[in-house]
Amino acid sequence: MSLDEPGARYLAGLLERATGQQLAENRSWRIDAALGPIIRDRGLDGVTGLVARLVEGHDPALQAEVIDQLLNHETFFFRDAPVFRQVDVAALHALHGARAGSRRLRIWSAGCSTGQEVYSLAMIFAEAEGRWAGWTIDLIGTDVSPSCIRRAEQGVYSSFEIQRGLPVTQMIRWFDPDRDDWRVKREIGRRARFSVHNILDPAPSGPFDLVFCRNVLLYLTPERRRQAFQRIAAALAPDGFLVLGAGETVTGHTDAFAADPDARGLFRPAAGAARMRAA
Repeated sequence: MSLDEPGARYLAGLLERATGQQLAENRSWRIDAALGPIIRDRGLDGVTGLVARLVEGHDPALQAEVIDQLLNHETFFFRDAPVFRQVDVAALHALHGARAGSRRLRIWSAGCSTGQEVYSLAMIFAEAEGRWAGWTIDLIGTDVSPSCIRRAEQGVYSSFEIQRGLPVTQMIRWFDPDRDDWRVKREIGRRARFSVHNILDPAPSGPFDLVFCRNVLLYLTPERRRQAFQRIAAALAPDGFLVLGAGETVTGHTDAFAADPDARGLFRPAAGAARMRAA
């Protein structure tokens, strides 16, 4: 369905009002693909019938379900593996020294979808147990989608979902069989907490040492993107790190962050980066 059609425009406006995210033309395929099951389950007359029911305004549960399904939930374990390697060898290495006194790290995955990013980070810490012995590692995952957060909290994934990013050896090491699926082991899951949250709202209680916000900002208007950067900046420690998606940058969107000259793909709070360069 094209966004030029009235029904599609209504759905795009509904999504943007509720979440701040835009349904761009290159994502309009989600209307048919994502809403088809809802239309069939409700016995509605296509997208036209669905929009008519939404316009009536008598079914808030339907509206919430539609908004949830229009969101992009794409994720997998260790998505963009070089990013995780860079985080491990650069960001976590620096933070290990900087936080040696408190021996605590707080990491926020904003737009965590169904939790694979958070559990990927948990595996990094678990596989370097000696290095992080005695440390308190808090992993907080948030997403605007309630259904995604429910799945993240359950920590149960199909073999296909796991093997998109993990070899079988890691699947067996960090997951237990759960009927036809696999559940994250307690030693991984105990580090993670999840909650429903919109990146445009005030951030969870900080400060955070590391923030992942990947492939979220590209769906926002420039004005809302600046607002999101402000939220992140307010929650990040002055010497912390920000990780964005491969197609995202701070350039032209915010003065609150600067690229880390020593770690490609990582960003630092601008004021803190200036102090470190002057030191």
